[in-house]
Amino acid sequence: MSLLSTFRIFAHMKYYRKQKIGENLLYVMVWLAILLVPILNSKMMSEVHVSLSNILIAWQQIAPYLIIFIIHNALIVRYVKRHQYIRYVIIDILFITAVFYGVDILDRILGDFASQEHLISAKHASFTDLPVYWNIVLGLFMTAANTAIKMMYQSLRDEQAMEELKRQNLQAEMDYLKYQINPHFIMNTLNNIHSLIEIDPAYAQAAVIELSKMMRYVLYDSGHDSITLGKDIRFVENYIKLMRIRYTDDVDIRFDYPADVPNNVTIPPLLLIVFVENAFKHGISYSQPSFIHIRVRYADGKVYYSIINSRHTVPVPAQDSGIGLENVRRRLQLIYGNRYVLSIDTRRPKMFRVKLIIPTTAHD
Repeated sequence: MSLLSTFRIFAHMKYYRKQKIGENLLYVMVWLAILLVPILNSKMMSEVHVSLSNILIAWQQIAPYLIIFIIHNALIVRYVKRHQYIRYVIIDILFITAVFYGVDILDRILGDFASQEHLISAKHASFTDLPVYWNIVLGLFMTAANTAIKMMYQSLRDEQAMEELKRQNLQAEMDYLKYQINPHFIMNTLNNIHSLIEIDPAYAQAAVIELSKMMRYVLYDSGHDSITLGKDIRFVENYIKLMRIRYTDDVDIRFDYPADVPNNVTIPPLLLIVFVENAFKHGISYSQPSFIHIRVRYADGKVYYSIINSRHTVPVPAQDSGIGLENVRRRLQLIYGNRYVLSIDTRRPKMFRVKLIIPTTAHD
């Protein structure tokens, strides 16, 4: 069974139970109201006492409809769910006709018996005072209403189950895109450490320490839907420290961020690191002047990222700038819809500029 099928089953079961309870509660309330009408009517018509005999006679008249509803609601309406509409109509008409003709026959038998024994008038022995054909018409209206209500609730169940399925699919896709970044990031970092081992073992040890800090973030923090802005900044800072070990002081690396970032401001994890990795991948050269300038700001409920770096590789269109950037675009679309701004400027052949603005919330 696929993951999509599993999501569909769980979503459908969850909303089926919830909507089924609401549907059954509606039926109970309607029939309670119908059964209470004779009591209320008898109370209003009688000045002293409620007429129990009149109530029983009224309930006798209601009984065939209740029996039809119970059987129709439990069994016959299933043909509609199976899309066997012609069979449903035929069985429904035959069933209702049989019930009311059976009631009519029973009514005559009880009426004749009561007349012979002088016990009660035929009128009081009858289940219904209406002709048989009118009872059949009313029964068809009732079953049609029952079918319409069932179809309405079924439509609500399907709609809500699909909404839940979409939400779960989006969450699964976001998780996939998020964790797709990690192997790419770890591979680049291990390659850096491997090159450091031959150049300077002491630097390699320092790199391992920085890597352990980043792995702690990846393992324990990136699994959440959101992390604090301060943690994300520290993660990028540890990455930059690791990359500084590899490059000489000729590379101008700047990371500018506010010192007083609120601890309650949260953002999705592993967003900024994709652009930082891309800057180191395409913006550093051992033979030419290189720079990477990163800036983070928080104001008015929004986080502003700005990354400018030199470029020494063959220029590529913004839409073809790597799997990592495409992943982060997709994640931004899934999380924020149209409430974010991402601008990638590649017009200058020697410079790559990224601007990102995302909304955020401050939690108490």
